[in-house]
Amino acid sequence: MSSPFRGALLVLLAQAASAQQPPSYTPNRVYDTHHKEFIDFEALLARLSNTGIVFVGEQHDDPATHRMELAILEGLARRRDSVVVALEMFERDVQPTLDSYLAGTTSESDFLAASRPWKNYPSDYRPLIELAHARHWPVVASNVPRPLASLVSRGGLGTLDTLASGTRAEVATAIDCPEDHYYDNFVKAMGDMSGHGPVAAPAEDPKLRMTRMYQAQCIKDETMGESVARVWRPGWLVVHYNGSFHSDFRLGTAERARRRAPRAGMLVVTALPVKDLDQLRPTKEDRKRADYLLYVLAPIKTDSAGRR
Repeated sequence: MSSPFRGALLVLLAQAASAQQPPSYTPNRVYDTHHKEFIDFEALLARLSNTGIVFVGEQHDDPATHRMELAILEGLARRRDSVVVALEMFERDVQPTLDSYLAGTTSESDFLAASRPWKNYPSDYRPLIELAHARHWPVVASNVPRPLASLVSRGGLGTLDTLASGTRAEVATAIDCPEDHYYDNFVKAMGDMSGHGPVAAPAEDPKLRMTRMYQAQCIKDETMGESVARVWRPGWLVVHYNGSFHSDFRLGTAERARRRAPRAGMLVVTALPVKDLDQLRPTKEDRKRADYLLYVLAPIKTDSAGRR
């Protein structure tokens, strides 16, 4: 094949590959809430790489956020080797299957069949696990198994005392669930309870139902916080990906990890999709939300006819 034709073919192949695998980078701006200034993304990566635990709070359904989550991990991989990836999206009881996949003794199809991946795993979380896999980094399934959270949501924290010891070990050893500022945020976020949690009994007290739902939230946070603290060691960096509510304001999972690993430096990043990156004015509330606000350009939604 002549050189000009060969070159054109290579360009077309590269374009096709790019179309199939979108780049991890997406338009973004980073705001440092402590110094009250915008910084570039590489500066963020340099700061994250020098701490012990990083929480990355995401919007589960935002593609731009997920691309930047991968960009964060890629940037950290350029700077250090001792990294542990931890994920809310996998539950503790599937850790052996996850370990087997990373060790190469279980196929990806068998791993996925046994690990209950979220429906957006292929596009959003697989790249994180595959990068960790290639770097020989541990990956931690940090969350409490969903049936146990549902059990608490229906019957309260006391139901944990009815569990067999092996099952109880899938939940954090210590559970603290005060009705504090985090509780207030939870109640506000839940709003109308009718669409959340198990179906309420007709005579169930709304306050009791909210309390049990909050207790289920607490065992998720306590379990994820314990999972993170367990694997942190001096000289290591643990990066935990979770829904932003679990780490916003350094509460929830972040606070539970800090309590268990007080010697580990900790930074919280929250991703915020916005329609315009050029006119950003971080609100007072957002400036309290995290150490760094990662603004990403939200896609412009269109209707079926392609209208904005």
